[in-house]
Amino acid sequence: MKMKPAILIGFLCATVTAALADDLRIGIIGVDTSHAVAFTKLINDATDKKHVVGGKVVAFYRGGSADIPESKGRIDGYAKDLKEKYGLTEVEKVEDLCRMVDVVLLESLDGRPKLAQVKPVFKAGKPVFIDKPVAASLKDVIAIDKLAKESHVPWFSSSAYRFYDSMMEVKGTNVGELRGAISYGPCELEPHHPDFFWYGIHPTEALFTVMGAGCESVVRTATTNTDVATGVWSGGRVGTLRGLRGAITPHKVIVFGTKAVAEQAKGSDDYAPLVVEIMKFFQTKIAPVPNEDTVEIYAFMAAADESKRKGGKSVKISDVMKKNGR
Repeated sequence: MKMKPAILIGFLCATVTAALADDLRIGIIGVDTSHAVAFTKLINDATDKKHVVGGKVVAFYRGGSADIPESKGRIDGYAKDLKEKYGLTEVEKVEDLCRMVDVVLLESLDGRPKLAQVKPVFKAGKPVFIDKPVAASLKDVIAIDKLAKESHVPWFSSSAYRFYDSMMEVKGTNVGELRGAISYGPCELEPHHPDFFWYGIHPTEALFTVMGAGCESVVRTATTNTDVATGVWSGGRVGTLRGLRGAITPHKVIVFGTKAVAEQAKGSDDYAPLVVEIMKFFQTKIAPVPNEDTVEIYAFMAAADESKRKGGKSVKISDVMKKNGR
């Protein structure tokens, strides 16, 4: 009995999907962040309503930083969950992890060790998602990007904010010619990282999600509980980041155009859309966010720090890039 064409196509698609479901062996570097467990659950737990197919997390390298309480205080619990709930294997070295997996999630909470941690990943030729922050300095971010190019290994980084359903909706709104945007959100500080790298990366990336690349200069105003960084983009567009501390810290983007103003709506946003994009990246080796754009985001944050040091003077993105090896 011959199958009808539509049934045959459906059967083949289902077969291919099933064959690909566990194709990729995924390893985690750094389990001192909730992302390590949350991403593993979405990928490994087929009963999760937002389960992401395409691979399985199989092993981890614990990492961790003794001088960051958020890292030191949580790593043992997360490591236990990964082993007992999801059956992951713990390894002693990043090199051991690379021999066991096809692709890597670099999840370390601390940006300082990431350049050293990603070097054996690039050497092994494994595509890697680098969770925020990419590093603890613009110099290291640029070094990572350079090393990736030299190694011909694809990498990708993004805040989960970029792929929230509510973000995609406001980004897709027709406002006419884009004139600017405001992004506000939490901006807690951590003494081992530049001010915006730690948590300000989220509203910063949200700003770049709607504005795109092309920021030319940054001016920053800083007080104890508030930061305002204003960037001038090519064509005279203006994007403003407002970082909040010490009070309620919601997040939102407002986009200004020649025809309309669009505001990000409240939604049940979560990690699933980001993990879907990560899996697509692992499968295609094409980063959904160009590496050049990611480097520019970190240059914006570094320029904001430089502006603060200079008492609020304007700082060119090109100058901080050059200063840090670009």
